[in-house]
Amino acid sequence: MRSLPLIIALIFISFIAITSCVHSSGKKDHLKNNAPTLSNNGPIENYVINRLQYRSKLLKDYAIKNGYNSTICFIADMRLYSGRNRFFAYQMDKDSIILQGLVAHGRCNERWLEGRKYGNNIGCGCSALGKYKIGKSYNGRFGLAYKLYGLDSSNNNAFKRAIVLHAHECVPYREVYPDAICQSDGCPTVAPQFLQKLSKIIDVSEKPILLLLFDE
Repeated sequence: MRSLPLIIALIFISFIAITSCVHSSGKKDHLKNNAPTLSNNGPIENYVINRLQYRSKLLKDYAIKNGYNSTICFIADMRLYSGRNRFFAYQMDKDSIILQGLVAHGRCNERWLEGRKYGNNIGCGCSALGKYKIGKSYNGRFGLAYKLYGLDSSNNNAFKRAIVLHAHECVPYREVYPDAICQSDGCPTVAPQFLQKLSKIIDVSEKPILLLLFDE
């Protein structure tokens, strides 16, 4: 009988501990359910689609006037979080997205770049906004890569800076938002599986494909 109060106290403490764990787990589940679908072909918000449609029309006009592929282009919306799909293969003649994937941005020679920062100077380590011509493929330090030629004053040092489209294993194939992905030394870096899909589009194109990096 003397041990009855002790037993009751232990039961009460155990109950508090169990309900506390359930509450903590519930918070995690709640946050997870509010995150975007973790799918390489997950849903895309209307405002993102509208931004892509507007840029694709500008790229199509430029492509027609300058002899580039006017059917397909690549667009990277750098305003989106790095853990979200923000690199799109866009079919301009049908106004539709073909592929979407993650892409890393430059860290501007910092250990970890907070916020957004862009640059075009040689050695700056930043991403550079603007239009690029996607050149020929080659096998470099990171395997398959494509040379990039900056077409605007904001990125015209791309070739001199050795800015290329390449892959790295640090970039996941699927979305990881709200987490961030790795950062590059200025190159638009994608997942190896995603680059393989992009290469099938680039390599069969009779005319050079345009890549646009924008944040506005």
